[in-house]
Amino acid sequence: MTDFIDKKLVPDLQKMLGASVSSPVHLHEPRFDGREREYVLDCLDSTFVSSIGAYVDRLEADLAAYMGVKRAIVVANGTAALHLALVACGVEAGDEVLVPALTFVATANAVAYQHATPHFCDSDPVTLGLCPRKLEAHLAEIADVTDDGRCINKQTGKQIKAVIPMHCFGHPVDMDALMQVANRYHITVVEDAAESLGSFYKGTHTGGIGRVGTLSFNGNKTITTGGGGALVTNDEELGERLKHLSTTAKVSSEGFFRHAAVGYNYRMPNLNAALGCAQLEQLPVYLKQKRDLAHQYRDIFATYNDVDFIAEPEGSQSNYWLCTARFKDAETLGNALKKTHAAGVMTRPVWDLMPDLVMYKNCPQMNLDHARALSQTLMSLPSSPFLS
Repeated sequence: MTDFIDKKLVPDLQKMLGASVSSPVHLHEPRFDGREREYVLDCLDSTFVSSIGAYVDRLEADLAAYMGVKRAIVVANGTAALHLALVACGVEAGDEVLVPALTFVATANAVAYQHATPHFCDSDPVTLGLCPRKLEAHLAEIADVTDDGRCINKQTGKQIKAVIPMHCFGHPVDMDALMQVANRYHITVVEDAAESLGSFYKGTHTGGIGRVGTLSFNGNKTITTGGGGALVTNDEELGERLKHLSTTAKVSSEGFFRHAAVGYNYRMPNLNAALGCAQLEQLPVYLKQKRDLAHQYRDIFATYNDVDFIAEPEGSQSNYWLCTARFKDAETLGNALKKTHAAGVMTRPVWDLMPDLVMYKNCPQMNLDHARALSQTLMSLPSSPFLS
């Protein structure tokens, strides 16, 4: 397999990407070839560079229209969006929240911020996201629903309040199956769509299926606001509450500083929103370029044995945020990572599993065989749109 990496994989990727030791190709880079400079300078000229301004309102409206949801609330980053979603959905200290073991740490951290406990779940080898079938079997074994509609973990005595499916690398989770399980056990669904702007599940944008969804606009995402994130929902009342809590729960009262609840200073600055408005205008182009790039990778990897390109799940449309390949074992993955890096192709392994991290090692978990196998064999490939 080492010969295959040296003689086929590395040369093919270098040729496709135009990479070399002296000119490395990075995992994901932003592009600013639209109206970003115009909008940012306009924002500077207006002097409204903080959390109040026309670009904040515009980005929220444009994002809601693109995703087909009733409300969008932009915030400082994707982690803040997740935390605020859990707050608004009633997750409290002592609750449990179902979280994929294979995810970026922010998904679990947001649960910890509420002094709740992450309860780690296995992955679906096809979608890479939380597996509804294994979750259903797990809940049948460890959970009871009380007469007043609470889902209780019989092993810990805690209420399982919510589940956070994360659409891994932009590939949608099987949301129909997950929603059925969540509804049966009276569990609120908070979608972590941080990586899946532009991804659709059976025609519905990810993030718009559960009670609330969250996005990230970090510098390595499909579009960026520098930092930044958003919450989206089809529940107008919940949308109002999310906006209220994100702006320190301030109540308008003739200039006085009146606050109605414990709120959060999670507001997105107008300056960042200006950048986001210009980026969102280019999203359709970026998505096409990323799909073209994914097809190029797919064609190359189809010629190899013992390594597969991860394609979008059937019935879904992925944004292919990070194109990803799966190797036959951990040793082959390690060799591929080492050799591609040395050749200027900046590939990346997937995250360590959450229960392997020191702060989450004692949290409840189901059998994680699929997630563990994926964590040891997945490699993400350079995926910037302009690479196509």
